[in-house]
Amino acid sequence: MKVLLGIEGGENSIGVLRRTVERAQRAGDDLTVAILEDEGADQSADAFESDVRSTLAEADCEADIRRLEENGGSELVRTAERDGFDRIVLGDGKQTPMEKIRLSHLAEYVLLNSPVTVTLVR
Repeated sequence: MKVLLGIEGGENSIGVLRRTVERAQRAGDDLTVAILEDEGADQSADAFESDVRSTLAEADCEADIRRLEENGGSELVRTAERDGFDRIVLGDGKQTPMEKIRLSHLAEYVLLNSPVTVTLVR
């Protein structure tokens, strides 16, 4: 299965990457990591990409790394459709005080527009 992981560099992005890598290795999936531009991120896109590469190396996982710079949600959907991905994985879904899930605009867009299965990792 071809899996496209979209991550923005937020506080739990590396954890989402680790969980996705573990699943991809168990299932024999072909993983591509799409780093989405996030102006509100704690670190630069270059620094985050370095962390992603280190995490992949530690897990002994080969994965293509791409940067999607504009309109992250629509670019993820377009990339999945154009390049024949079977699944999009996103790290999203914060829990509200009433224990409901609150989605980001990016996750909502991808869920509503993706031609392939979408998995949210919290």
